Amino acid sequence: MTIVNLPTENRTIEPFKIDTGIDPQSVAPITGGSRVAFAAAHVVVDPFADVSPMIEGAVDWDKTLAFREHIWSLGFGVAEAMDTAQRGMGMDWPTSLELIQRSVKLAKSGGHLIACGAGTDHLEPSDAITIDDVIAAYEMQCEAVEAAGGQVILMASRALAKAARSPDDYKRVYTRILSGLQQPAILHWLGDMFDPALAGYWGSDDLMAAMETCLEVIETNAARVDGIKVSLLSAEKEIVMRRRLPEGVRMYTGDDFNYPDLIAGDEQGYSHALLGIFDPIAAVAAKALNALEVGNTDDYSAIFAPTVPLSRHIFKAPTRFYKTGVVFLAYLNGHQDHFTMLGGQQSGRSALHFADIIRLGNVAGMFPDPEMSATRAARVFATMGIEP
Repeated sequence: MTIVNLPTENRTIEPFKIDTGIDPQSVAPITGGSRVAFAAAHVVVDPFADVSPMIEGAVDWDKTLAFREHIWSLGFGVAEAMDTAQRGMGMDWPTSLELIQRSVKLAKSGGHLIACGAGTDHLEPSDAITIDDVIAAYEMQCEAVEAAGGQVILMASRALAKAARSPDDYKRVYTRILSGLQQPAILHWLGDMFDPALAGYWGSDDLMAAMETCLEVIETNAARVDGIKVSLLSAEKEIVMRRRLPEGVRMYTGDDFNYPDLIAGDEQGYSHALLGIFDPIAAVAAKALNALEVGNTDDYSAIFAPTVPLSRHIFKAPTRFYKTGVVFLAYLNGHQDHFTMLGGQQSGRSALHFADIIRLGNVAGMFPDPEMSATRAARVFATMGIEP
């Protein structure tokens, strides 16, 4: 059966038919290469591990790495150990490093693109932390990523947001870290809608003032910066910043609300992509990007358009719980055999939220095997008191 009972806002049950979506096996890998596209990938939990899931977690390495193979098979790069992998929300640094080491080894063996998050998440933010502590923490993680053979994505730091007293502290930290890397890094400006602890990053609550500091860091260190991923969910601010980047420095959109227009670009340029939403919609996104590469902008827009309402729903406030929707779709589509997450984050969204993911995902062509998706969705809703 491809029918699943979905809860509604008026407390009734609505039978819903899931249609056959886009089969990843029918989609050619991204070709052409005008846009560099990374998918920030999630991790799969080992549900049989005897751990306290709210405190500690165990990763199913086989399933986690198999999902990366799925992403690579569609022509995407993998952005490893990022916030989509629950960095700072269930994924600690030792586990992140093991994930990086395993994924980089696999990427190198297959000639695949990978970049890896380095931050300071092993350093607990406190009033006692100094800028020197932050520098030492960044250096330790960056050295570990590069020792594994990975390109660094320099993640925003909660500890730096806590310790910094002015924009000059950010300039000092980033210039120091970038100067010690073996290859250019991707910076990551993660807005506080994704992580409230990052409010006031770059030394100001005014995003345009913060942008000036960030641009100064990039301009000073342009030869050491591959690009910057901006996750502010503001197309206007991303375009302003994109137009001011030094030549050769890429803008990687992290805007899960407005990515089709930002990637398509305008007469003054376009954004590359490093997106969490590319995890669940990889097959659809590959099909759209292939259309763009051959200049078929109508097909590009038509393929991507239905994914935008789905993405905006998954990333709705509180945005930091978007990972729950990402993993829910991974379960429905057979990329893992259970709906369990690090830190118990599968409970981060409501039954109504999951129901709308199915409705919106159906329009976006997200379910290549409707029978499996309906069966698995019914199991999830049954745990929430919704009768199958």
